[in-house]
Amino acid sequence: MEQLKTIGRELAMGSQGGFGQSKEFLDLVKSIGEARSKAEEERIVLHEIETLKRRLAEPDIPKRKMKEYLIRLVYVEMLGHDASFAYIHAVKMTHDDNLVLKRTGYLAVSLFLNDDHDLIILIVNTIQKDLKSDNYLVVCTALNAVCKLINDETVPAVLPQVVELLGHQKDAVRKKAIMALHRFYHKSPASVSHLLSNFRKRLCDNDPGVMGATLCPLFDLITIDVDTYKDLVVSFVSILKQVAERRLPKTYDYHQLPAPFIQIRLLKILAMLGSGDKQASEKMYTVVSDIFKKCDSTSNIGNAVLYECICCVSAIHPNPKLLDQAAQVISRFLKSDSHNLKYMGIDALGRLIKISPEIAEQHQLAVIDCLEDPDDTLKRKTFELLYKMTKSSNVEVIVDRMISYMISINDNHYKTYIASRCVELAEQFAPSNQWFIQTMNKVFEHAGDLVNVKVAHNLMKLIAEGFGEDDDTADSQLRSSAVESYLRIIGEPKLPSVFLQVICWVLGEYGTADGKYSALYITGKLCDVAEAYSNDETVKAYAVTAIMKIYAFEISAGRKVDMLPECQSLVEELSASHSTDLQQRTYELQAVIGIDAHAIESIMPSDASCEDIEVDRELSFLNGYVQQAIEKGAQPYISENERSGMLNINNFRNQDQHEALSHSLRFEAYELPQPMVPSRVSPAAVASSTELVPVPEPSYARETHQVASLPSMSDAGSSELKLQLDGVQKKWGRPSYSSSPSSTSTSSSQKTTIGITEVDGASSSHSKTRGTYDSRKPSVEISPEKQKLASSLFGGSSKTEKRASSGNHKVSKAAEKSQVWKAAGAQPEPAVEKINREPPPDLLDFSDSTVASSAPSIDPFQQLEGLLDQTETTSTVNNGTAGASQTPELMGIYADTPVSGLSGSVANRDLASELSNATRSSQVGVSQLNKGPNPRDSLERDALVRQMGVNPTSQNPNLFKDLLG
Repeated sequence: MEQLKTIGRELAMGSQGGFGQSKEFLDLVKSIGEARSKAEEERIVLHEIETLKRRLAEPDIPKRKMKEYLIRLVYVEMLGHDASFAYIHAVKMTHDDNLVLKRTGYLAVSLFLNDDHDLIILIVNTIQKDLKSDNYLVVCTALNAVCKLINDETVPAVLPQVVELLGHQKDAVRKKAIMALHRFYHKSPASVSHLLSNFRKRLCDNDPGVMGATLCPLFDLITIDVDTYKDLVVSFVSILKQVAERRLPKTYDYHQLPAPFIQIRLLKILAMLGSGDKQASEKMYTVVSDIFKKCDSTSNIGNAVLYECICCVSAIHPNPKLLDQAAQVISRFLKSDSHNLKYMGIDALGRLIKISPEIAEQHQLAVIDCLEDPDDTLKRKTFELLYKMTKSSNVEVIVDRMISYMISINDNHYKTYIASRCVELAEQFAPSNQWFIQTMNKVFEHAGDLVNVKVAHNLMKLIAEGFGEDDDTADSQLRSSAVESYLRIIGEPKLPSVFLQVICWVLGEYGTADGKYSALYITGKLCDVAEAYSNDETVKAYAVTAIMKIYAFEISAGRKVDMLPECQSLVEELSASHSTDLQQRTYELQAVIGIDAHAIESIMPSDASCEDIEVDRELSFLNGYVQQAIEKGAQPYISENERSGMLNINNFRNQDQHEALSHSLRFEAYELPQPMVPSRVSPAAVASSTELVPVPEPSYARETHQVASLPSMSDAGSSELKLQLDGVQKKWGRPSYSSSPSSTSTSSSQKTTIGITEVDGASSSHSKTRGTYDSRKPSVEISPEKQKLASSLFGGSSKTEKRASSGNHKVSKAAEKSQVWKAAGAQPEPAVEKINREPPPDLLDFSDSTVASSAPSIDPFQQLEGLLDQTETTSTVNNGTAGASQTPELMGIYADTPVSGLSGSVANRDLASELSNATRSSQVGVSQLNKGPNPRDSLERDALVRQMGVNPTSQNPNLFKDLLG
């Protein structure tokens, strides 16, 4: 009975507020939705904030009420108002043991706080505890909060728990753990760089959701480094094949398409892995072709998968079959009535046109329809396609269309973009000089100051240099046509400042070059420009400089210069200008008029704007003046290096003077050390021996030293005895050790031979041409205007016509050969044996102490095979053993063994192996002097005793004699 009453109360509450919320909250949402103005909405929200502040200040608020208050505060925060007074209540709710309240608290905190908020530190401990919870729903809630709240400083606090959750039994937990690691990689890549292999492992997870979540971090990693993940091509292809064959559960289908978002992500990854790699691309051809065939094009998600397939085909190594399938899909896109599909078709056509240019000719009428479509976005995408299709035969039509569209739009950003495209196409594919000048004039006139200044400078440079050919007549015609066009335009009102700068510069350089226009006429036009644009100092500066050039050219040609009254008034006005730049240019103009013709010709030569200026950095023309000054007693010039050297010397002197007052480096050399006790090694012993007596060093409390025998004098390559003090304690100055050089070794190197294989690009020829327009409307006739436009853009509306591509074509051809690089591993070179040398002893210290040393690891068998010239090995001393038995130096005896003696027979190899085993068993010995019994005799006895199996002297009796000398 009580349960029925409880259910009734819950149903009544649900009917009032819905999902446990009060009617007061629903009234708030309803009143905000019905607000007729922003002011009314502000009033309602502010009243709600005041109500919540008063409610939250009450003691002992029920948890159910606190949950509702937080949800109302989330609504207030989403409307753009401040609810920071309740942040701490959301943090407290995350500590609650009730799952519903905990999830509400985490949701509110994730929406209220950013990752660098001061309250984040209060949530880290709660997240750590929840990540270890036995309830997987609590763990999933904590992982959701981790992705939102953890920053790069708090990542190490939760990283171990997240990595441990990758092996959780619940697939939802593993999936969210992958997402958390992906978030950590975005926040702090260095903190998870050692964990990137976990993404590879999770790619093989049994749950498709975990596998799909792993594709996102792998996509980011492959974007940065493609070569590292080339080995996963087979795995990605296998996964995509299973998805396309509907082997995933039905829950992953969307609009009857199997896991389309996983397919899209896999196709993006394969496009990156197959780019420029023919071997990897060949593994993808089959599965991509199957998707083309099986994918449904009646839904938006199916068209999205098909579009991604086209992008993949355009990125990997080209295949004719896939290109045909992609062309068919593009044709369906362009024939659709949907603007979205047309946009996708234009974009896909722009991708494939780089590989197969003739594909665009099959859809030329559809492209023209998109160019005339009222949809602005579709029109802009079509202009991008035309830009990629431009060549010398259709540049005039495309650029004119672009300029017409540029005039009709008001978007300054896109107008700037179109202007730069027009300039670029005009510079590369201009059919004539006159067309180029007219096109540039239209661009500057209509784009105004939106044109980049670099474009104006490039135009002036192009007019000055010409078209790079040796034909001076063509260059002069280009300049003359520029002057004529600019004289016609200069009278128009409100010309852009950048365009006026180009006009003034061209008129100043080439206004009177062909003699068609007089200097008075050109200077009068320039004065009119300066007066019309009196507020633009840059234009006036260009005009004054142009007038000065014209007068200079007239004077150098021997003609009389008559300054117009308006020019004189302009010069007088600018002489008193507040701009120092204009004053300087005016004074230069007045000075140039008064100079003779010879000086003018040297200062301002005609048509020399592109000539290289030679600068005499040594100022050799002043040598005579300098010599005369030195003869009269002037001080010679001191270079900068010499001056800096003198300053350093002065610094040293000052440092010596203040050395007693400050701690500084001393530059005097130390005195040579004098040994306290004479050496106990006689010169005769040194001269007759190749080894030195190891003298023990004194033991210190903090330091332990190792003593090893010095290398022989034959190894050093010197007849004099020299001490090697590397690693020996210094006896003068502060106690320290000199750096001991590491033992050198010749490492084995692998030489990788890189072969270059040129593979012909896949031809994109099609067996038969396809329909280029909508076959569903056969009754509609194509207007002659469209046919003419198609003929201009594509070279004719014929579907079967094949024309040779122009040499200046912008698009890369499918027949272009690509280079496939294959690394061919070569056999590694034999490694040279590494010889370990220990630090030499301190011969100047004769105190008694026990010295520990490590036994060297030298393989005698490798020395026999390599025939190294090593006459002795390093001997060692046993710890705490006095009077240990001596071991003969085996390899020193066999150092001079001839090669033929070591490779004579199988018995030789057996003997060498026996000697190697005997030497390995006697690694510990005592360093000895060359005195006492002869080691050769003991070696001979030991070798004869240890013979086992085959007697080496029975098969090769001279070998043993040769070995023993």
